[in-house]
Amino acid sequence: MQKSYSKSKLVRRSRVFRGSLGLWRPRLVFWTGALAIGVTSVGFAWMADFAQETFHHTTMAGEWTFLLPLLVTPLGFIACAWLAITYFPNSQGSGIPQAIAARHLNDNEDRSRLLSLKVAFGKIALTTLGLFTGASIGREGPTVQVGASFMLAAARFGGMAQARGLILAGSAAGIAAAFNTPLAGIVFAIEEMSRAYESRANGIVLTAVILSGLAALGLAGSYHYFGSTSAIPVSVRDWGLVPICGIGGGALGAVFSGLALHLGIRIRRWAQPAPVKRMVLFAGACGLGVALIGVISGGTTFGTSYEQARGALAGEPTSIIFFIEKFLASFLSMISGIPGGIFAPSLSIGAGFGSTIGQVMGTSVALGAVLGMAGYFAGVVQAPMTAFVIIIEMTGNDHAILPIMAVSMIGYVTSRLLSPEPLYHGLSRNFIAAAIRARRADHRHGEEPQPR
Repeated sequence: MQKSYSKSKLVRRSRVFRGSLGLWRPRLVFWTGALAIGVTSVGFAWMADFAQETFHHTTMAGEWTFLLPLLVTPLGFIACAWLAITYFPNSQGSGIPQAIAARHLNDNEDRSRLLSLKVAFGKIALTTLGLFTGASIGREGPTVQVGASFMLAAARFGGMAQARGLILAGSAAGIAAAFNTPLAGIVFAIEEMSRAYESRANGIVLTAVILSGLAALGLAGSYHYFGSTSAIPVSVRDWGLVPICGIGGGALGAVFSGLALHLGIRIRRWAQPAPVKRMVLFAGACGLGVALIGVISGGTTFGTSYEQARGALAGEPTSIIFFIEKFLASFLSMISGIPGGIFAPSLSIGAGFGSTIGQVMGTSVALGAVLGMAGYFAGVVQAPMTAFVIIIEMTGNDHAILPIMAVSMIGYVTSRLLSPEPLYHGLSRNFIAAAIRARRADHRHGEEPQPR
């Protein structure tokens, strides 16, 4: 009797042990995925910075080397476009539309077309190659797709069913680690990725942001992306920057997003007879345009233009037409179809726009740059909460919260009036439609009789 009791007790313990393993495995896999996002984000940042610095030093090394982009940049665009179409489909562009599209798809195979470890690898490699050849792109949007891909892979490996919530968590973790802005990562997930608050996902989003942020913090340390600035409006003229940067930045952002959506449809239709050939040639033409703008601007529009934006925030005025040159270079880089984000270039455009407004009005260049960033960024992504939170965290300027919030909201309203469709959500529909077409094509192919 005693032996039978002991045996049943051992059986219960083994079941509890097996049950605890089944309970903890998904959590361990999830935590590992979040930490991997942080580590990968830092590594991606180092690679991107090295690529930009190498391009800059190479093109400024001698008397005639400033003309090198006229050859290198178009070839780089051609290589990126061809590799993206041929070997890494769905890695084109920012990566945020792909993550949004994946959350709207119900089939796991459809999601895997947009978010996978292969796509994540291609995204990192091709974005770095684009920066290495002078493209006006950033790494922050691509980090969203990388983070979402990691989390979706973790969901498969760990047997977790909350695919939509995990994609949301991976996207938030990517933004948080890329910019060192944990609050902006959470707000971005709620406002831009989901367009609604999902109470069931709030815990995993918060956990992912914390773990990825800790990993990034351990490797890169604590920092403000653009350094620290304490510019605040102190006069009536300074306060005049608020409506001007809000309306002007929002309108400029609406032009960018509206043209991107409108021309994107026309370009895809034009490329249909021979998509690979035509898109590669189109990318080369866009690369040549980016190179010409870069040479004319003295190299300031290549890459993210981080130095120009940081200088403006420190009170060093940019060229009066820098924001126009950067706008054109960033637009050509985006519609070319090469992998690369618009977050960092958009912030540089906004800083340049605000710097110009500050110079014209004879007021603070630093304050104009901060407010210009808020107005233009809110106009492009049409996410005002994300705009002011991310800018406050990136600049450490908690003294100008109200002006930044006001400009973000004015920019958002202006953009919505001029271009009602949000850029990322408009682009995501293309990926949703492409995934559905691909699934239907696979089904038709599977129904065909096999040759004997």
